[in-house]
Amino acid sequence: MDLHALFELASAALANGDLLAAERGFLELLALQPNNAQIRHPLGVTLAQQGRTDEALEMIGAAAKARPDDTEILLDYGLVLSQSGRFDNALQTVNHALTLRPGHADLMLLKGDVLLSLDRAGDALACYDRAQGFRPSTAMLLHSRGRALRALGRHDEAVESFNGALRVNPDFTPALYDRGMSLASRHRIADWFWGFEAFWKRWKGAASWSAFPSEAPPPHKALHDAQQRAYHAEQKIRVKGARPHIEGGQRLAGPAINPANARAAQDAWRSNRPQIVVIDDLLTPQALEAMRRYCWGSTIWRTAYDPGYVGAFPENGFSAPLLAQIVEEFRTVFSTICGDHGLKYIWAFKCDSSLEGIGIHADAAAVNVNFWITPDEANLDPEHGGLVVWDKAAPLDWDFDTFNRDEDAIRDFLEKSGAQAVTIPYRANRAVIFDSDLFHQTDAIRFKPGYTDRRINVTLLYGDRDPGKTG
Repeated sequence: MDLHALFELASAALANGDLLAAERGFLELLALQPNNAQIRHPLGVTLAQQGRTDEALEMIGAAAKARPDDTEILLDYGLVLSQSGRFDNALQTVNHALTLRPGHADLMLLKGDVLLSLDRAGDALACYDRAQGFRPSTAMLLHSRGRALRALGRHDEAVESFNGALRVNPDFTPALYDRGMSLASRHRIADWFWGFEAFWKRWKGAASWSAFPSEAPPPHKALHDAQQRAYHAEQKIRVKGARPHIEGGQRLAGPAINPANARAAQDAWRSNRPQIVVIDDLLTPQALEAMRRYCWGSTIWRTAYDPGYVGAFPENGFSAPLLAQIVEEFRTVFSTICGDHGLKYIWAFKCDSSLEGIGIHADAAAVNVNFWITPDEANLDPEHGGLVVWDKAAPLDWDFDTFNRDEDAIRDFLEKSGAQAVTIPYRANRAVIFDSDLFHQTDAIRFKPGYTDRRINVTLLYGDRDPGKTG
């Protein structure tokens, strides 16, 4: 086979996403022409798409050195530099490329993205606006522009930019997600959730909603799903297709949050150090019953975690109007606790009591609300099954991966700082509200094995982590 034909085959494999075949083809070509920048460049792109960033940088960097005026090579080199966190080097590369082609929209878009990563949102916005002048706006450009506006606190304008991205591409999920973040900051929770609902109702490739589209789910997820199917049959709930089925979840005519606890809880929030407040009877009886029906009957439990629990998130159907009502009323009833904090995120976890719950971590927010809805009769150990919260907050100089996932580092820190743990036993309809910087984990759980006996907790995060706070 001649070199041109081999290059075309490798390029076609890359375009079709067959990265291993593309890599083999480009490596075969490179063995024949070791210094050919036109081979090193696509080989580097192939390596980058496999997550092999260091190898990709070496390969594309060599191509850029051989052809320093090739803006397409410089564009990909800058992109991989940015993806690897080398933002200063990426900016230098992109700036050089723009001296060669000042009107290159993709280069200007990349420059904006790099500046946004460097916390230079105003400069990034100027780049996006310039890129818009070079060609018609793409969904990616409008999405990036919305992110810059959001970083500048211009949330209403950000929503309009995200809406523009979704008009160009209604299924562009990054814009849908970030639009929700801006809507949440303006306390427009129902609008945020409606966007996700409209998306999955329109979705054609329903199978992709599965977390395991091409392989069998882990055993604990398969068991959950089998139990849910049996529950559907018992309750005569008809589920059609693979899209999320939503059982109930409508707004209530009356209140969802019980206001009786408001004064005592807010007084405790002001005085308790650390800030940990326990509220019983959080939801009204009607809201608690509706939440159970929704969580038991809806096929929203799409994400499985190795320790043994499953999760539900807004983008997978955990976005019912009832949830919006709970979020909105919580902020109103407990206004001293929430202040002007917008909802940052919401999710629910359902545990298999024969396995483990959520490990020790902190969350990137200001206020953390955990509440439980499974009936008390399911809990075989009334003194446990709830939450353990430590009286020490995550160090402010720790990054998210460290304070959210590095259990060894967390436990070492807690031991050296003399941290004390507070254990809050499980009770149905109990909420634990605390400073989200405090380390916490699921207490030991021992629940009955039935489907409706699984421990369900709902988490609401309000506001952003404050890097300037002390104590």
